[in-house]
Amino acid sequence: MTSPLLKITDLRAGYGKAQVLHGLSLEAAKGGVITVIGPNGAGKSTLLNAVMGLLPATGRIEFDGQSIHALTLEDRVMQGIALVPEKRELFSSMSVEDNLVLGGYRQMRLGNAQWRSRIDDVFSLFPRLQERRAQEAGTLSGGERQMLAVGRSLMSRPTLLMLDEPSLGLAPLIVKEIFSIIETLRQTGVTIVLVEQNARAALAVADEGYVLEMGEIGLHGKAADLAQDPRVIDTYLGSAKK
Repeated sequence: MTSPLLKITDLRAGYGKAQVLHGLSLEAAKGGVITVIGPNGAGKSTLLNAVMGLLPATGRIEFDGQSIHALTLEDRVMQGIALVPEKRELFSSMSVEDNLVLGGYRQMRLGNAQWRSRIDDVFSLFPRLQERRAQEAGTLSGGERQMLAVGRSLMSRPTLLMLDEPSLGLAPLIVKEIFSIIETLRQTGVTIVLVEQNARAALAVADEGYVLEMGEIGLHGKAADLAQDPRVIDTYLGSAKK
């Protein structure tokens, strides 16, 4: 059995004196997709922010077998960790192409002379972005903004890609397209941690699933098994968007 790319043990994190995560542990296999589902306020975004180094945390976070506890946000980016936040956080007044160029910072720092060619890979994945390459990011639709946020992260050629609510606020057809892209990304070998409220779609695309409730893991197992679990069906799938 290969060692996990991401291994989290007894993670505790929060905001100020308010602790949100209470001893959380999970793993993500190399090249696999795991999803973390749960209600609002369960700590899903807190988990991703702690892994990214945006929040102070205790416990142990290992990336490719090494502790990253002492690494800064920039160090973690350079190690190959990327986060697409829930709010996308694009540079609205800059063009689509310039947003993508900024995403190539890691590859430029690593001395990859061909880093700009990654833009063509992103445009192949998201043809709509190529059509709008000169358009200001702030004028894009919600679905296009999500595509740009994912594409910008892919510019760094991450080993671990974390997606925070990629379907939030999007029309059903665009949601289907976003999850199709996640399936495509799996084939490139990138490890994906997917945080989602759309449990049905998330479990359909993931290998493993974790149910996060009030800062703790309530259930864990194969995604296909969780999709058949009566508790998950009653709580998360009954009203999920199809």
